[in-house]
Amino acid sequence: MTASGPPIRLLPRLDDLNRFFWTSGADGRLRFQRCGDCAKLVHPPAPRCPYCLVEGSLAPAEVSGRGTLHSFTVNHQQWFPGADPYVVGLVTIAEQDDVRLTTNVVDCDADDVRIGMAVEVAFEHHDDVWLPLFRPAGSAS
Repeated sequence: MTASGPPIRLLPRLDDLNRFFWTSGADGRLRFQRCGDCAKLVHPPAPRCPYCLVEGSLAPAEVSGRGTLHSFTVNHQQWFPGADPYVVGLVTIAEQDDVRLTTNVVDCDADDVRIGMAVEVAFEHHDDVWLPLFRPAGSAS
């Protein structure tokens, strides 16, 4: 069985602070806030850098979209009749090891998912949101 994520997605509410993150997949690029003072990446989006505490210095910055699977679980609970199990993963992005996303791992068998596996972003488009999911690196479909 190939993991594809849950059958229904709850979409985030967009606001001025997070809109760039949830819509950046429109061009296939993953973005996080980067501090103009200390150069650290910040996630989730914030009004002030949590590292140097400078307010107003954060701006969206493109990252590679590559990462490493830090941890995961396979959800077997059928919240909807006939729903397949899916993988919920914690992905560490390649650029900064303390920036992690809770997401779904897709396009692979749940039994093949391993901690430490290289992954790459794969966006799933719903309405005005592009959800950043991750798949094994090099498995573009």
